[in-house]
Amino acid sequence: MPTWGELLQELEDLRADRQQRAEQGTLKPDEPAPVDLLRRKYMKRLHDNTGRAVITYETAWLTAQAGDVSVGQVDVQGFMEAVSNVKEKNLDLILHSPGGSAEAAESVMEYLRDRFDHIRAIVPHAAMSAATMMALACDEIVMGSHSQLGPIDPQFTVATPDGPRTAPAQLILDQFERAKKECQDPRNVPAWIPIIRGTYIPGLLSVCESQMALAEEFVAENLAKHMFGSDPDADEKAKTAAAWFADHRQFRSHSRRVGREQALSKGLKVFALEDDQEFQDAVLSVHHAIDHLFSATGTFKIIENHLGRAYIQANQQFNIVAAPGPGGPGQPPGSVFPWPPQAAPPDISASG
Repeated sequence: MPTWGELLQELEDLRADRQQRAEQGTLKPDEPAPVDLLRRKYMKRLHDNTGRAVITYETAWLTAQAGDVSVGQVDVQGFMEAVSNVKEKNLDLILHSPGGSAEAAESVMEYLRDRFDHIRAIVPHAAMSAATMMALACDEIVMGSHSQLGPIDPQFTVATPDGPRTAPAQLILDQFERAKKECQDPRNVPAWIPIIRGTYIPGLLSVCESQMALAEEFVAENLAKHMFGSDPDADEKAKTAAAWFADHRQFRSHSRRVGREQALSKGLKVFALEDDQEFQDAVLSVHHAIDHLFSATGTFKIIENHLGRAYIQANQQFNIVAAPGPGGPGQPPGSVFPWPPQAAPPDISASG
């Protein structure tokens, strides 16, 4: 398997060759950039290894790259682009994401489930929160010994007098119950008034309960239908697994790692990436090639298939050619989708 460093050297060789041909006047004006040539080479190699469609959904969330790396409704449009020229009915979905909107994860997976008969989630490093929900809506998951999923309990960002504060929905509910109990003693009321007044805006508790139910029900329904579909106890197993992933009191942190063995202990269909060396090499080469794309350009999110059709979000100052063929509505062929700055956040926002 080419290591991260060896792929970097391969990228440097492509750049040197491109520079030489540019100086010789033999460089074609529409030739893809070296970062694109490298990535597409290994995407095709993965497809050739499996015979399945390959779509990668990766973000630069572990770097200092600017941009909205969360799962959002705009990703539906990205997946529509990546699916548009795919003929295969079985999909390998590479996931590397911190998560985001549970509703957006639901929209993406409902779209993909309608299009493909069998979906295998591949986690080359980490698919957390709403990205874990996406993985749990697949038929099976492939993880390395280093890979991780994460809890799916909703997180809320609330505007307070001291600025935005983020907390798990379960802790917001638990703190309110604690306040009710402690305020039975009038001496504690003055300490709780600024906390309640600054945090518990109308509707917050109900929204917390609704978001918790949404995440758990989405995962349970998809597990019962797909991953546990052939099991006579599918519904019960699915509800148990979904409740475990959604239990903040058990995990204590939304960033806790769920490794392969933990996932297997919950009955999930999880396979070891290391079991097939050629397959592992192809998967990690794609992941490393995308990491080099993030490092070399302003790209912070990519949704791309094995045929090179991609939907890319990048910082405005970069203009790279990312995909052959239509780039999307209103975009010239091969163009990048630079995503504009986000509007000001609402008073309450929920994320996975």
